[in-house]
Amino acid sequence: MLHNLSYWEKKNFFHADVIIIGNGIVGLNAAIAIKSENPKTSVLILERGFLPSGASTKNAGFACFGSVSELIEQEKLSGTDGLHQLISKRWKGLLKLRNLLGDKSISFQNNGGFELFKPQQSDLANECVAKMSHFNTLIEDIVLQKDTYSLTNSKINSFGFKGIDVLIENNLEAQIDPGLMMKSLLAKAMSIGVQIYTSCKVEELLNENNTVLIKTSQGDFSCKRALLATNAFVNELLPDLAVVPGRGQVIITKPIANLKLKGAFHYDKGYYYFRNIDDRVLLGGGRNLDFKAEETTDFGETVVVQQALVNLLKETILPETPFEIEQKWSGIMAFGTPLAPLIEEVKPNIFCAVRCNGMGIAIGSQTGQEAGDMVARSF
Repeated sequence: MLHNLSYWEKKNFFHADVIIIGNGIVGLNAAIAIKSENPKTSVLILERGFLPSGASTKNAGFACFGSVSELIEQEKLSGTDGLHQLISKRWKGLLKLRNLLGDKSISFQNNGGFELFKPQQSDLANECVAKMSHFNTLIEDIVLQKDTYSLTNSKINSFGFKGIDVLIENNLEAQIDPGLMMKSLLAKAMSIGVQIYTSCKVEELLNENNTVLIKTSQGDFSCKRALLATNAFVNELLPDLAVVPGRGQVIITKPIANLKLKGAFHYDKGYYYFRNIDDRVLLGGGRNLDFKAEETTDFGETVVVQQALVNLLKETILPETPFEIEQKWSGIMAFGTPLAPLIEEVKPNIFCAVRCNGMGIAIGSQTGQEAGDMVARSF
């Protein structure tokens, strides 16, 4: 087919002012930002898969900005000021997403977020409880309220948990439907003139005479500016970037009658996460059981992680409730330091916006906006 392109096809389909590689939450928000700022700029998105290939439609749908145990670890890496800036980006990203699409279009539900601790994690639990006031103060000017984090042990029994003795609540944490979110973002982008081609894998980027040439599985494209928003897959085209993939395995149960669970839940420093959805329990995580094995861009499951997820359901989340697993899948996230997303011009006329560090729902819209603004200003 590559040798059978017509004159009309080559003339009208293979060039744009800006070509964005990656049709996920970051790429779509960048396209919307560029097109909204300058409607005359032609913007084209190339996506390797039929649907977004990384995590945008495969994540758990947590509209969160960090459990206390996660923030403790992140503060060690970023410092207090750096963490404040990072949480600000996450919060702004969530607000931007909601304002752009509307809560109904993403099925936004503010049911609260909860972090669970077992008795054998007493040292971690005590540290987190002691740090609540610190983080409440740190984020007060961001979220514009006091006491976001609170100790709510009284709710443990209402959720039906077993073997949990400490529960910390974040009353601003919410959940969304990532599929609805992406459908709404796609509709928004296309409504303002963004073109989107799927099943088009980018194989190489070249700079020639102030033009970026993009070689793909469907033919050769050209543009004035290129933006890579492929997150964990960026090293295929830019191997020197400090980005490490992280696979997240997810399972979901069949519907459960009278399900007690309601909210977004974190366990073991955020390495496990679960929520209610359509009378089901969705549970993901476990990459800390074998970091090296999960540092991959290959989709799939492993026995050790799958068994850990099922055990957590049986022993802690649904100890008195029979359940069946209906479906399992995986998504690919991107990690690295510093914890802030990598948004920069990496080569002349070639930009990147990657490394969301497992917080793509929260930070993706803001990252896309910042990347889009950077590209727009470069003309």
